[in-house]
Amino acid sequence: MKIGVLTSGGDCPGLNAVLRGIVRKSNEYNYPIIGILNGWKGIFEEDYMVLGNKEVSGILNRGGTIIGTSRFSPFEQKDGAKILMQKINKADFDAVICIGGEGSMHVAQFAYETGVNCIGIPKTIDNDIYGTDYTFGFDTAVNIATDAIDRLHTTAESHHRVMLLEVMGRNAGWIAVYAGIAGGADVIMIPETNLKIDEIVDVIKTRYTRGKLFSIVVVAEGAKIHEDDLKLIDPENKRQVKKDDFGRERLGGICHYLAEEIESRSGFDTRTTILGYVQRGGMPTAFDRILGTRFGVYAVDMVKEKKFGRMCAIVSNEIVDITLKKAISKLKVVDPEIYKVAQVFFK
Repeated sequence: MKIGVLTSGGDCPGLNAVLRGIVRKSNEYNYPIIGILNGWKGIFEEDYMVLGNKEVSGILNRGGTIIGTSRFSPFEQKDGAKILMQKINKADFDAVICIGGEGSMHVAQFAYETGVNCIGIPKTIDNDIYGTDYTFGFDTAVNIATDAIDRLHTTAESHHRVMLLEVMGRNAGWIAVYAGIAGGADVIMIPETNLKIDEIVDVIKTRYTRGKLFSIVVVAEGAKIHEDDLKLIDPENKRQVKKDDFGRERLGGICHYLAEEIESRSGFDTRTTILGYVQRGGMPTAFDRILGTRFGVYAVDMVKEKKFGRMCAIVSNEIVDITLKKAISKLKVVDPEIYKVAQVFFK
């Protein structure tokens, strides 16, 4: 079995751990592993590298991906499906392992339907892929965000400020909720809810009456501004929307809108911090290294058993596999019960 492996979408702590796991497990079956450089684009450009023990030595604790990544989709190109199969056949790949997030799993499913023996490994710091309890990269992002909240607490308290921390989370607020609870945030805004700015201001003012002269608000980048507030902030709908290569809105900066309104309505000095790509970078946590390794090892066994059109997942700490179709059937959003835990402290 000649296996091609690629990393697709945004980079994520733990990708190299997966690659290492794939290579080391493949040694048991004498499967050659070919790294496809820069995501699906590497197949179109025939840009490959052999991955052996030497290439994956010492990469377990490294962030990013040694084979590069991109948001390139073959199916957005003219005659993309036809070219993909031609390139796959030319490279003589018996299977392709796609390591990626929700958008990449859609591409993997399209590839499988086209005729590629495709297997998926779920990767995203957003933790929003359905059918798996966790995706690697999420734990690292939560730890980075929690550390940021801890640091913001000291300056917020010293200067009696409201501090807004914007974290990643396009359609699901897992990072915001987990980091917010762990860091003791006073309000958490996520895409799954629709808080009004006045509700946030009420929390801030209530804290003030208790002698708490500062507040920490954690905001997922995909959080929605309530329609009533949006009419005040952007009455002429001039907010420009840019899109990425997958056709999705490029997010970031919602805190700037919120900060102005919160300061105006509360009278408190309000500042923003946007973590952005810091959450994706650096060394993965022990949890993400282990999870990535387990996924990589399991994926090779999936190839051996010809479980194509499926994605590995972790359920109740057991590595299992589900169909790609099921994985992309819907997004895994924040459990309302978990958000209720966070709301206990919104007062």
